[in-house]
Amino acid sequence: KVLLPLLLKGLLPLLLKGLLLLLLKVLLKGLLPLLLKFIYSYYYNKDEIIRFSSSVDKFVGYNDIGVKIAERWNNDPVQMVRMRTAKESYCKHYIEIWYPHMLARKGGTSVPVPPSDVRLRLVTPPGGKHTHMLMCSVYGFYPKLISVKWLRDGKVTTSDVTSTEELADGDWYYQIHSYLEFTPRSGEKISCMVEHISLSDPLIRDWDPSLPESERNKIAIGASVLILGLILSLAGFIYYKRKMQGQSARPVQTSSDQFNLFCLGHWTSLYLCTVLDHLRPV
Repeated sequence: KVLLPLLLKGLLPLLLKGLLLLLLKVLLKGLLPLLLKFIYSYYYNKDEIIRFSSSVDKFVGYNDIGVKIAERWNNDPVQMVRMRTAKESYCKHYIEIWYPHMLARKGGTSVPVPPSDVRLRLVTPPGGKHTHMLMCSVYGFYPKLISVKWLRDGKVTTSDVTSTEELADGDWYYQIHSYLEFTPRSGEKISCMVEHISLSDPLIRDWDPSLPESERNKIAIGASVLILGLILSLAGFIYYKRKMQGQSARPVQTSSDQFNLFCLGHWTSLYLCTVLDHLRPV
């Protein structure tokens, strides 16, 4: 007799809540098809010229060409059947797949998603008392609430720090960018620390002041091209010397041979200089 009222007191709110949620889902399932609208538009140079909307059940043109096309398509039975059945075949079909996930996202009941990528790189400073600026970019996290902090030698710094708002990617995930203006100090360690509900521990990315991989690749390619050019130049010189030695009957070097050797060295050097100029770090 004592436990029954207690059980009813505790279970009744849960039962009512479950009943209300079930009723809400039934109502949404019944009303959602009535709220659906199928729109099919055509654009040219970013301007909409013609549109079919299930609410008006016909094509509507928005310029002279669009009006003519709309009139022709409205009189085409095949085209009209295809547009009129799209609401049933396309909208109602996919809404049953997507809508539960949309409700879960908006209700905050879905599983938190950790950042898919955290990037740290140098950018051009806006100008001021500091010579350098770092940007920490965090991509692909959910929900949007996140904390991005800067560490200098392991200590949080808030001076000369700016951040964007959480930016929606359009797929329920978010990104954020934080900036730190600074003047490099010898031996200093700078890090970007990310805290999010999906992370059991803060995610820390350290800045590597050495050359980035892209710049190292440019230097490696430039060195390879330089070595290849030197090998080609040496091979051309050896070929020329052997050719001259085989023509002992002509001890005097002709102007044509001199010109060819000059061209080989000149164009090889010019090619190397051009390639290295394009590959040099900016």
